[in-house]
Amino acid sequence: MWVPPGFPLSLLGLAAQVPLQSSVNTTSMATPDFAFAEGPNIFSPKDLVQLPRAGSGVSNAAGDLVVVLVSEYSLKSNKNSKLIHVAAVETTIMPLDIPLTNGGEAFWLDDRTLAHAVAEGAGKEKVISLYAISLKFETTSVAITTLPDPPTLIGKFPTDTASNFRYSAKAGVLVFSDLVYSDGDLKRVKANDEAWENRGDNAYVYDETFDRHWDTWIGPKREALFSVQLARNAADKWVLANNFTNLLKGTGHHAPVEPFGGTDDFDISETHVVYTAKDPKLPKAWHTKQNIYIVDINGNSSPKELTSGEQGATRGPVFSTAGDKVAWTELDQDGHESDRAKIVLYDLKKDIRFTITQHWDRSASELAFAHDDKTIFLTAGDIARIKIFSLPVPATPSSNTTDPELPEVYRNPREITSTGAVSGIQPLPNGRLVFTRSSLTSPNDVFVLRELDDSGEPKVDQVTRFAAAGLKGKSLHEGEDFWFEGAEGKTIHGWLLKPPGFKQGESKKWPVLLLIHGGPEGAWEDQWSNRWNPNIFAQQGYIVVAINPTGSTSFGQELTNAIKEDWGGKPFVDLQKGWKYVIENVPEADFDRAVAAGASYGGYAINWIQGHPEFGFNFKALVCHDGAFGAQYHGYSTDELYFFNYEWGGRPWEPRAREVIQKNDPINFVDKWSTPMLVIHGSKDYRLPETDGIGAFHALQQLGIPSRLVIFPDENHWVLNHQNSVKWHYEVFRWLGKYSKSE
Repeated sequence: MWVPPGFPLSLLGLAAQVPLQSSVNTTSMATPDFAFAEGPNIFSPKDLVQLPRAGSGVSNAAGDLVVVLVSEYSLKSNKNSKLIHVAAVETTIMPLDIPLTNGGEAFWLDDRTLAHAVAEGAGKEKVISLYAISLKFETTSVAITTLPDPPTLIGKFPTDTASNFRYSAKAGVLVFSDLVYSDGDLKRVKANDEAWENRGDNAYVYDETFDRHWDTWIGPKREALFSVQLARNAADKWVLANNFTNLLKGTGHHAPVEPFGGTDDFDISETHVVYTAKDPKLPKAWHTKQNIYIVDINGNSSPKELTSGEQGATRGPVFSTAGDKVAWTELDQDGHESDRAKIVLYDLKKDIRFTITQHWDRSASELAFAHDDKTIFLTAGDIARIKIFSLPVPATPSSNTTDPELPEVYRNPREITSTGAVSGIQPLPNGRLVFTRSSLTSPNDVFVLRELDDSGEPKVDQVTRFAAAGLKGKSLHEGEDFWFEGAEGKTIHGWLLKPPGFKQGESKKWPVLLLIHGGPEGAWEDQWSNRWNPNIFAQQGYIVVAINPTGSTSFGQELTNAIKEDWGGKPFVDLQKGWKYVIENVPEADFDRAVAAGASYGGYAINWIQGHPEFGFNFKALVCHDGAFGAQYHGYSTDELYFFNYEWGGRPWEPRAREVIQKNDPINFVDKWSTPMLVIHGSKDYRLPETDGIGAFHALQQLGIPSRLVIFPDENHWVLNHQNSVKWHYEVFRWLGKYSKSE
């Protein structure tokens, strides 16, 4: 994502308001009054940022090799090294690591050839170059190797922003996304860039929303999908054609959907491309409605809409193996981004659309057809895990329907995995499926499921072990589930994580930390995080309590929806009751040294707890990261207005919303604040603008409450820079330790 040229940096912080020399505390991480707990058995924040980070594994068509992009950061060199990791699926031979000096993306051209797309050149000459990397692999080999010839240049793209590559070997066509101006001409982007940069001013002018989104002011370029011929020539050399077809030109469609859309927003067959895009007729900032379209892969026809027009958001369209069906996930309600995601099938031959999980109380996420198209595999959140499920593909009904009459076997997906958080599912030949999984104790690794065609339990084998060396000897806690009765008699889930050296029944008391998740429609799951990692907090000597209160996902849509217009209500009944459960069941926890932290909605919760001492948490210190402080202001300033309009009962000036704001806005209870609080905010956070954090800090200061403000001028809603991550953890643990007297 780019930042507009000439944007005044003074707007990103306090530089224009106060003299930095006298007001900014630049406490370094070398300050002797605090240091991270570190040691052979402790996994510290420094270890976290230096652990290898792997993407999802992608197999070749034969299913015998898998490729993963991996990055590894070094604090000593302040460099983030990237590589392509190629591993064998069926043997334990030595994998191949291909260093990527300049990063880039990789995808399969055939079973033994990888394509590497990388930016080369400088200034106006910078473009994406495409190389072919030939691999040598036999089942009897000792290791996977590259052929002696260096990577071969296939061709170049007109820009340095081409991305999200999908290749159809049978069609010999590459589909990718790129940013283009309103003329839709990829070859004119460089000339248009120069004209834009030399326009004589640095103003951005808007006649509609989005004006800015996530962390970026919206400029004149938008995403589009392109196709281009890519195949071997008569001399057996890979050749990239130079005629790039804009498949979306003149449609008003933009795909992938910004800011997070990627290859999951479109799929390709031998003949067509299917994609999701925001409805071009609706204001994008207060509508979530996305339509599914299909278009000829060579642009020989106009896109055809496959959705009904009555839906909300759509996600993850995929073709069947035969290319005669399309599946996607679909939400019913426009404006509700956390509505239940149902699976919709579209029979392209019969021109019929039908929903197959109408009565399943979980939200499907990723979809993939089995090789024989008789089964559809899916991932879904379920009880704080993200699992793989399978569902037989039913016969196509006689007409479009959202609720076909289906036998029971077609209505309830079968659970295949039960632990961790799965992504990147890819069915392979011979009843196998490759997937990527993380957990509370391990980041992403690639696994393979076998014997999926049998009626028994499929077998799971681990293919990669990226973090094994970095985690060796570290005593990470797997997390313990606990359950209690929450608001309105609902059963609520939580996690307990214990610090290194914890012994049940011991006399030693440990400080206790309550973590509150964001969303609010989210969850603490059996999943690795490089930002809010529960084990990192436990490793610093805290008993960690992470509760999934009203509003959380993966426990059924009723619980998720129950937070609507009630941010300060039922979730805090749940948190109080969950806290009481821990008090009664964890005698090793010292509740006289209790602290709490949260981000986004979790930051709202911290601000809400500040103003409600009657809750009785008795926290000694609080941490609020990018938290909502003034709800009414949020209704005007946030980038995605549909979120506020749904959650708070309407637009901020409407009667119902005003009533909800009056009842649930933390700013109305500031006079009751008293607990020492650390406030952290990113200046590029356009979801909850930095003035929320600044406003909370100003209130704390004027009330005389011990407080500290940490601003990251170049971060958005998340802290992503490695060095900033270490600083973030330093400030958080320094603050919490100061008031919890953690040993």
